[in-house]
Amino acid sequence: QVQLVESGGGLVQPGGSLSLSCQVSGSIFSLNTMGWFRQAPGKERELVATMTSGETTNYADSVKGRFTISRDSAKNTVLLQMNSLKPEDTAVYYCYCNARRRSYSIVVDYWGKGILVTVSS
Repeated sequence: QVQLVESGGGLVQPGGSLSLSCQVSGSIFSLNTMGWFRQAPGKERELVATMTSGETTNYADSVKGRFTISRDSAKNTVLLQMNSLKPEDTAVYYCYCNARRRSYSIVVDYWGKGILVTVSS
């Protein structure tokens, strides 16, 4: 079983910073893309940032220049540094990865349970 556990969310004032962390655990043969998605109230889940195993990154236009994704492949962790936060960044943030559990397995998507980030004065 593969588990993703997020940490680091909370309340921050506009213009502030917050860092999210996600630990992936379980029996994994290979981790491919890791990243973060978010879902604001009344909206669909959207991509925030992803990073491939080759460290190619992809960011939503709305967070470019403010958020930075990084990963530690040895520790199976992915981080999201969020700076210059805006009220519209308020959402539940979900950690994501796709992985193979065995060398012969198909690639499967896995999700964390989500963590709330609230940007408000």
